[in-house]
Order: sequence, then C-alpha cells, then structure tokens
Amino acid sequence: METKYIFVTGGVVSSLGKGIISASIGKLLQARGFKVTIQKFDPYINIDPGTLNPYEHGECYVTMDGMETDLDLGHYERFTGIHTTRNNSVTTGRIYKTVIDRERRGDYLGKTIQVVPHITDEIKRRMLREDEKDEQLDFVITEVGGTIGDIESAPFMEAIRQLRWQLGRNAVCVHLTYVPYLKAADELKTKPTQHSVKELQSMGIQPDILVLRTERHLDDALRMKVASFCNVDLECVVQSEDLPSIYEVPVNMQRQGLDAAIMRKIGIPVGETPAMKAWHDFLDKQRNAKREVHIGLVGKYDLQDAYKSIRESLNLAGIYNDVKAKIHFVNSEEITSQNVSEKLEGLAGIVICPGFGMRGIEGKIVAAEYTRTHDIPTFGICLGMQMMVIEFARNVLGYKDANSREMDEQTPHNVIDIMVEQKNITQMGGTMRLGAYECELVKGSRAFEAYGNETLIKERHRHRYEFNNAYKVEYEAKGMKCVGINPAADLVEIVEIPEKRWYIGTQFHPEYSSTVLHPHPLFMDFIKACRS
Repeated sequence: METKYIFVTGGVVSSLGKGIISASIGKLLQARGFKVTIQKFDPYINIDPGTLNPYEHGECYVTMDGMETDLDLGHYERFTGIHTTRNNSVTTGRIYKTVIDRERRGDYLGKTIQVVPHITDEIKRRMLREDEKDEQLDFVITEVGGTIGDIESAPFMEAIRQLRWQLGRNAVCVHLTYVPYLKAADELKTKPTQHSVKELQSMGIQPDILVLRTERHLDDALRMKVASFCNVDLECVVQSEDLPSIYEVPVNMQRQGLDAAIMRKIGIPVGETPAMKAWHDFLDKQRNAKREVHIGLVGKYDLQDAYKSIRESLNLAGIYNDVKAKIHFVNSEEITSQNVSEKLEGLAGIVICPGFGMRGIEGKIVAAEYTRTHDIPTFGICLGMQMMVIEFARNVLGYKDANSREMDEQTPHNVIDIMVEQKNITQMGGTMRLGAYECELVKGSRAFEAYGNETLIKERHRHRYEFNNAYKVEYEAKGMKCVGINPAADLVEIVEIPEKRWYIGTQFHPEYSSTVLHPHPLFMDFIKACRS
C-alpha cells in the first residue's frame, strides 16, 4: 500500500505529551501489522540538542547511527522497539543549514531564497522522507514540537497544510490540546481547545482527530460540545487522562478507538482489535509489583527529564524483576565524605550518572568509594564509570592526584584521557564518539553473564574521554577488571570488580537500548542484585 502520513501537533500549552501520544499511535499501528516510523520536527534553531543544557531540554538521546536528538525519540524506541536514525530528528537549524548550503553552492540558480517555497519545500521533503525511499513504510508519524501559534512553528504548519492537500486521504492530522479544570467553578473548560483548533484552522489545517489532555474524566456531552465547535466527528474526539503509568496510554487510546479512527479516516478496513498480549502482560506485572527497591541517582541535574532514559530503564527492569524501582535523586554537588553515609542511607543500589564538566564530580567520586567499600550495588554510566575508575586509582592504586584530562589537563596520573581522534577537535556539536560500537565481553565476567553469555554486543556512545590503557595492568592486578573491549580501537568499554555484589561501569549508554518489551540486560541484572 502507499505510505500514509500522520501529523501530530499540539495546542494550548507545551508538555502535554505529544511524544507519548505519537509513540502510542505507532505502537497501536504496529500491533495491527503495519511497518511504522516516528519522527520529531523541532522548531528551535540549534542543529541538534547536543549542545543544549539538560535544564533547557532534558536529556540528549543518541540514535544507533550517532545523531544527538530530542528525548522523545527515546519514547518512540521504548514503545515500538524501532531503531530511529538521524532522519527521525529534524530541527529548524538543520532545515535552514541545508537550504543555505545549497544556496552557497549555487543550486538555486540565483533565485531569491524565501521561507515559502524553499524552507517549506525542504520541510516537506523531510516529512515525506524522500531520502529514505527504500524503507517501504506503511505509516510515517511526524510530531511537530512546540505549540500552535508559536512564531517558530509557522513554516512547519505551512508545510503540513500543503502536504494535506497534496496527499489527500493518505494524510491525517491529530491535534493534542488541553482541557483545564477550574476548581473554583468546579468545571472543565473547553474554550482553550476551541481557540487552539481555531488557530490551526486559520493556518489552513482542519484536524481530523482531537486528543484532549485532561486530569479529569470527560463525559460524552463535553466531547460532543468539542466535536461540534471544532468540526470533528465525535468518534474522533479522544481523551487522554492522567494515568498511573505512561505505558497505560496505548491501551487507553486503543480502548477509545484512536487507531481505528485513524484507519477509517485514511480508508483502511479496521478489522479486529489486536490483543497486544505481551503489552498487557507487562502492564499486569507493573500493577502486581508491590515490593519497592530504592535506587539512588547520583548526578548534578535535579530534574526528571535530565536522566529520562535511565529512569525508564530502571523502572522497566524493576517491573520485570517484580519490584517497583523507587528512584531518589542525590545531588552529587552536596555529597562529601562527611555526609555520604547519610545521603545514601536506605538505598539498595546506586547509579552514578553521566554528564560533562567539573561540577559535582568530587561527590560522584566520594559516592563511588562509599558504595565500593560498603559493597552496595553500583552502576556507573559514561562519566559515572570514569569516576569509578578515578576513585579506584586514588584509593586503591594509591595515585591521590589521579584524574581525568577533562577535569585537570595537568594531572600526572591521567587514568581517564582524551581520545586520540578528539585531540584536535574545536567544534562542540556532533563531534564526540557517537552512536553504536561493538564491544567484546570477557567470558565468565558478570557483564558476560548479564548479557546471557554473549561475547559480542553493540551499544551506543556519547563521549570524548576514555580509560587510559597504560594503567590497565595495574587496575586488573588490584581487582578492577576490564571486561568489555572495543575490538577495533582497543578501548575499555566495561569495568567491574568481580568480588563485589555488583560493581560495574560502562563507557557506553545502555539506557538508550532498553524498551518496554525488551528491558536492557545490565539494568535487569543490576535490579536483581539490588533486590536480593
């Protein structure tokens, strides 16, 4: 069949959950046997989120092919299990850079370059995935960031307007809005939704389906009111209530017939509703998990989205281990050798988080020493692994001045050093070691066992610094083993202390590979150690 296109837009306020709705639509269509991809178009002018502070934009997610992207791509992958690529994440910056580069080469033959048609044509080309013609997809879901009415979103809306006419019944617009509850009046208000749809209509786009984000259940009378005022069929007005878990959303959307409504709009026979047994089994496990395991995240970014994939990976691994992973943020800037026992009290396991720069690293080193000497299960990721290595050098190998070249250029014991290919790089964006690389596991190691006795794995990276192999023999002699090695570059990817209950650091980011139906084996093994 011809590829169908679904455009997901948002109104009223940001952070309504367009990413979760897009991922849920993808999951429901997958369950019906369709081949799906989901892409995010962000209106900001950055080329990618790679240089953005996590406080600005949450975590930076990395695709298999090494693109630094918006965290919503993590939702897409966790829900659907698909592998996104650099073509699934597009920003205004990338669009303009492409057009300007073409203009500089003379590709436009001297024409005046304008937002319409040149910018909008490039947006349309990417929305249609014209560079990916061999994909043979049934559905392409495109989420547009921001809120209707934002000046930055206007070219994207114009591109969608043009594509709606061009594609006819092969395109559907899903608009997500907010229905607030006013406590003083004890009423749910539809006016913001009406204004949002009116704004969309003023841009020449009539939404086919409305998803109403709400904290309270909406009755049929309210849905009928919205349908009447917004020129949308009643069956195409769906509510997205607050739920105990984001993973309940696809089931809730299916129950209300969101996927069926999309198919009817496009002209595909609806057929039977898929059972989604594996997903329901997962939700049953989630609801039945009563025992809590308390995990500490030792990091410096005190907001949920900064470590989104790590949090979700811990939650998923907890569910499959029949426990609830209760996650506690521990600010590494506040940890000292005097208060570390108090800060980590009551925690069954610790994740030493990734990051960049000096701020908070001494606290991470203190935490790594405490968990090592008190045999508390510890998982160090990227910079977290490097802090475990530095701590071991200072307190076991006896190099009190050991450090990373990132933190101290002059350190005499650079147990963490800058990668050779990174030494002459001056530009920040997109220049790290990014994407999936192979790693050979040492047979018999804890990591080897966690991966189900696999000897060759592939994981995603985002770093400039590495374990200094000049110290490898010393580390192994004193008990910290290098059990994962990149075969091409001989880089140390995993360290562990076998004599401890669970003390493992990875240079890569396993959290990017954990999905609802396939939780990551290292997180699974870590939670298993924490609950025992």
